[in-house]
Amino acid sequence: MSAEATRAGQDSYEGGLRRVARVVLLDPEDRILLLHGHEPDDPADDWWFTPGGGVEGDETREEAARRELVEETGITDIELGPVLWRRRCSFPFAGRRWDQDEWYYLARTTQTATEAVGLTELERRSVAGARWWTCRELTRAHETVYPTRLAELLRKLLDEGPPAGPVTLDTEIV
Repeated sequence: MSAEATRAGQDSYEGGLRRVARVVLLDPEDRILLLHGHEPDDPADDWWFTPGGGVEGDETREEAARRELVEETGITDIELGPVLWRRRCSFPFAGRRWDQDEWYYLARTTQTATEAVGLTELERRSVAGARWWTCRELTRAHETVYPTRLAELLRKLLDEGPPAGPVTLDTEIV
């Protein structure tokens, strides 16, 4: 599903699941930043996804969220908030199956210019850019977006604020 799955040799696994930290990054206008990814050998097989990736070594998920955000977007000026959602997913990408336990952190920034500064070779072949989306644009999008209920989840977040504790999303198997 996403290009961040490239560091598997360094990533932390728990119970066979890759430990992943993702970032729901909002700007002052409540737009969300999504990355545009695709299969390395098939740019037509594409989707949008939140920045993030695998936990490396003994880093915390918060540290992984910050590191991945910098590597994939160049954005360093963030206010990292709570874990909003947790999700297990399984998907094919780059010739193998990825099984992940993802935690989605809320973050806010005023820094809206993006520049991927630390992509791996596989990420350079499979990430086509980034875009800020309004909730309305996301709701109307015909593109594939992960997690699949992101527009609904974002609307609820903007209307009600962060949940009291992480919400467990349905498992997604692609």
